[in-house]
Amino acid sequence: MGDERLSVRTQVLLWTAQRASAVVLAVCVVVHLVTIIYAIRNGITAAEILGRTRGSYAWAGFYALFVAAVAVHAPIGLRSVLAETLNWRGAGLDLTVLAMGLALALLGFRAVYAVFA
Repeated sequence: MGDERLSVRTQVLLWTAQRASAVVLAVCVVVHLVTIIYAIRNGITAAEILGRTRGSYAWAGFYALFVAAVAVHAPIGLRSVLAETLNWRGAGLDLTVLAMGLALALLGFRAVYAVFA
């Protein structure tokens, strides 16, 4: 973080959100990879996978959580990288990473809906 413009409280909230979303992402990645390995080993086709996920609130909820974690985690990390690498500060940086987070969320939730519906 290291952005002197942000209050200590805001820096702590960003740090906490980054770490909490990392924990959620770690669990989601493991579940996702185990699912992929299971599908490959059992010869399950993409059509069969979609047949199992369509209408499944459990899978939709899982992948929605995955998307939400990415949409929180990635922009906070990107903000830090851009601030440190480019010495970029201020509202432009904040709006850029906010737009990135919203784009990730929108595209991710659209994909979740497409697999669910």
